[in-house]
Amino acid sequence: MSWRRLIAGNMAGNNGVSASILPCKLRKKLKKKLESPRVKPIQPDASRRNPHLDAIVAREAQLRFLSRTKSFLSRIPSHSIPLSLAGKLHRELGFPRGRKPSRLALHHPFLLHLSQDPDSHHPSLGFTPLMESLLLEERSIMLALEFRRILVVRKLLMMTRHRRIPLAKLHHCRAVFGLPDDFRDRVLHYPDLFRIRVNPIDNLHELELVEWDPALAVSALERQFIEDEERVRKLFKFPIPRRKCLNLDPDDEKQMDFVTTFPLVSPYSEGWKHDLWTVEAEKYRVGIVHEFLSLTLEKRAMIHHLVEFKEEFSLTKHTYQMLTKQPRAFYLAGTEMNWAVFLKDAYREDGTLIEKDAQVVFEEKLRRYADMTEKDFSGSVVDGGVEGSMHAK
Repeated sequence: MSWRRLIAGNMAGNNGVSASILPCKLRKKLKKKLESPRVKPIQPDASRRNPHLDAIVAREAQLRFLSRTKSFLSRIPSHSIPLSLAGKLHRELGFPRGRKPSRLALHHPFLLHLSQDPDSHHPSLGFTPLMESLLLEERSIMLALEFRRILVVRKLLMMTRHRRIPLAKLHHCRAVFGLPDDFRDRVLHYPDLFRIRVNPIDNLHELELVEWDPALAVSALERQFIEDEERVRKLFKFPIPRRKCLNLDPDDEKQMDFVTTFPLVSPYSEGWKHDLWTVEAEKYRVGIVHEFLSLTLEKRAMIHHLVEFKEEFSLTKHTYQMLTKQPRAFYLAGTEMNWAVFLKDAYREDGTLIEKDAQVVFEEKLRRYADMTEKDFSGSVVDGGVEGSMHAK
């Protein structure tokens, strides 16, 4: 057995060799790799890990090429690009530098197609007929859900300090909230709700809220609190240091528990005015994160999506430490370099969403096709009329 296999077996947690019997150089190299933020789990305690939620993050990483390629090619009228050009667009198409897009495309034969351009006789990367039909289905779903997405953007703006967010930030996080690629043009159709302004400091285009709606200023947690106050109180803990040294009588302890377990400060309030390190300020920031996640499609987000709105939501650099103190409400999955935060109450024990948006159902169907190979295809018709010859143009 080669040293590589021995190291791989040890890293995978199988019955591989112990790192202690490896040569010194390999042992140091293995230890350094295991300590790297690229592979080190964000949840260090293995007993607290949820394999079902961890698998979701791993799955999304594997499908990054497909999701970014779909978004990029769908904005091109021909829905295809020369393969030689695709190799240079590793960031836009979502694959590591040095990899060949042709090999990655072959992993999704029902959705991506390699063909010869009839004009230039050069190979090109494009969509299969099945993928084209799925894009039409996705557009119809987005049109049907446009009003709901408008509500999400309005609530996001109402949570911010100045009631505005740079358009570039919303565009970067559009997939998390189910916003279409052309949402920056669509918001112009709602002048009574939004306006676009140019920030005089950095010249960035910002989306600004036109009118505050008190009916929308109710968080998901507040609605849950009305339904089950006791459960929501137990969901969050804001411990006060050195509590046991205060020698409190039972009534005072009860009152302190009431303060430290009270759900949250509303994310739609002016909680940013609280002193930075007070319990109220932390309750406000936790409430912001909770409401942010509740507005996402899958009740989860990568940390870079959350940090994108750090200034608008008055978050601090201690967001990770803040979330780890609320293990009943949030679950952190992934590695230290790239991790996600989940709303635990939104998921069943098997890692499935309790309530699924129509767009989430569509994404699940897209993933099923992405995982299919030629061997998996046994019929001549898939999902109501798509022919088995997926690559015919």
